[in-house]
Amino acid sequence: MNRLLVEIGTEEIPAGYIHPALESFSSILLKKMADARIAHGKINIYGTPRRLTIIVDDVAEKQALLSVELMGPPERIGMDDSGNPTVPGQKFAEKIGVSPKQLKIKETEKGRYIYAVKIERDIAAKTVLKEILPEAILSIYFPKTMHWAALKIQFARPIHSIVALLGKDVIPFQLGDVKSGRNTFGHRFMAPKKMKLSSSDQYLDILSEAFVMADISQRKNKLVTQMNEVVARINGQVIPDDELVDTVTNLVEYPAAVVGRFDNEFLELPREILITAMRVHQKYFAVEDHQGNLMPYFVAVNNTKANDMDLVAKGHERVLRARLADAQFFFNTDLKSSLDEKKEKLKSVLFQADLGSMYDKICRIEKLVIFIAATQNLDENQTTWILRAAGLCKSDLVSHAVIEFPKLQGIMGRVYAQKQNEPDHLATAIEEHYRPTSAGGRLPGLVEGAVLSIADKIDSICGCFSIGLIPTGASDPYALRRQANGIILIALENKFSFSLNDLICESLKLFDKCDASEVYSLTAKIIDFLKGRMAHLLEEEGISKDAVAAVLAVSKDNIPTIWKKAHGLQCLKTEPDFEILATAFKRVVNIIKKADSSETVSQTVSESLFEHDSESALFNMYKDVKQRVIGHIENGNIDKAFADIASMRESVDRFFDDVMVMAENIDIRRNRLALLGQISGLFELLADFSKIST
Repeated sequence: MNRLLVEIGTEEIPAGYIHPALESFSSILLKKMADARIAHGKINIYGTPRRLTIIVDDVAEKQALLSVELMGPPERIGMDDSGNPTVPGQKFAEKIGVSPKQLKIKETEKGRYIYAVKIERDIAAKTVLKEILPEAILSIYFPKTMHWAALKIQFARPIHSIVALLGKDVIPFQLGDVKSGRNTFGHRFMAPKKMKLSSSDQYLDILSEAFVMADISQRKNKLVTQMNEVVARINGQVIPDDELVDTVTNLVEYPAAVVGRFDNEFLELPREILITAMRVHQKYFAVEDHQGNLMPYFVAVNNTKANDMDLVAKGHERVLRARLADAQFFFNTDLKSSLDEKKEKLKSVLFQADLGSMYDKICRIEKLVIFIAATQNLDENQTTWILRAAGLCKSDLVSHAVIEFPKLQGIMGRVYAQKQNEPDHLATAIEEHYRPTSAGGRLPGLVEGAVLSIADKIDSICGCFSIGLIPTGASDPYALRRQANGIILIALENKFSFSLNDLICESLKLFDKCDASEVYSLTAKIIDFLKGRMAHLLEEEGISKDAVAAVLAVSKDNIPTIWKKAHGLQCLKTEPDFEILATAFKRVVNIIKKADSSETVSQTVSESLFEHDSESALFNMYKDVKQRVIGHIENGNIDKAFADIASMRESVDRFFDDVMVMAENIDIRRNRLALLGQISGLFELLADFSKIST
């Protein structure tokens, strides 16, 4: 068996494209090799800004043999009385490429049929790969692709070379004006000459000699080690930034880290703006001392190891000084106007064409935070500060710093609020109202930030739904799913017990386009949307799909209670006799659902119509359990509520053993249905047991 090497040499590919492209390339190639019946071993991916490489170990020399049984016409049509193929039989043999002598008879459910076993040819792997490699390369996914020259093919960047070796043999094909071969190339500056590979096994060693570290993880480790070594000389440490490390790793083929210095005067800038100015444009790493204080140093990672690294550092220092001077100018200019003055400028900043300006959004948020604060019984002082934070929360969007560095929105709002002597909790709420900014991101730490964040997010969701901007499939341009997740997680974290239905209605009423009828229909759509997000989050926590469906079918308004019910039901499902319990409860619910509506009109139970002790026992049990369950739910003791509900199982079983619910006497029948209806209603305080899988 041989090793397959495929290297696509290109102009510099954006750092964020490289790893996804390699994953895409490997999955496409593996599928094509599997479809082509080419056995292989481990697959390895390598990449730099100038090359995407796949190495597949132990590739079989030929395709695996494939026997295919093909059915033909019935025996009476395909064979004569002497057992010789007729014309239809011969045509069948000719069509599938076998000799008429290879035709056989098989007994099937439909009768006796002609069949033959066809052996697919085992073509050489090199021949098959010649066809599938060009298809795989051009199928690699990139966020954006480009044309170049007069060629019809597209790729992330122009392709300059292709290495395609199976062991020592070239797999010949052509993409655009590039023919595959055995020549690779080294580092652009330190070893730019072509290098000839005699076999695929030489690849990594030859590149290493030419100052190219093709192994991404190895290159990343070397980069991190170098940075730690150079900052140790100044008794500092690199501020952790995994995202930047990954980016810089894929900006270089051979990392060479160097420490630079900037003027102490820039340390007067807020920490966040300093770090962002370094990382966003220059991809420099910030440095702090061992007490966590920012130091006037940075680390730059070069793609070339120079003879005089001090000279390289001075070049980086000149570039960064200009960047920091710009940031300093932006910051000082922003301080000349207050957040209240900036708020007025939001009247000319569009939130969404049909939903008005950012100023309009703030006005809606202010009303929503008052509504949410009232539902949580926050004191007047807290509500006043939340309202103040709501009025200022978007003001930094018109600041020079945020216009230059959009990721600092909220952060600069907090900084400017502190500079104008607003209370710390108000300033923090301004920053926190954007949280969480990503899946698994930090949630607001203060109740003020939590209330403000929910108000901001529900306004965006309701506004978008009101004008038809509803997420579909993978399309969610306004990140409404993330914002819905944020509302749910923040409500859980803070044990907010507001009614989702009431909050949505309150939000929709603030949009001029929504009349009363639209508010009703849109509320239902938004509730369903939020239910979908709740289901997703609950399933991520290990709650089974049927338990989630059972709880959400009857509870969708109070988020913390929904979570307690889902976890309570999941816990109940672990009990040894849960299946018996669920079967009994499902029977109650299903009888009520299937009964004629004219027979379930009665909501009262008449004990005088009971004919069996089991009816009285169940009714008495129901009345006793109902009071306890309601009390448990009101006190948040959902596990106890489920335990009390489960205690009814024996009474329910006995009832069904002794009683025919659909009795001939209509009064008795209706009375029994009324009893089951009340029990079903009790179950629905917790879950719809008909949705439980048994």
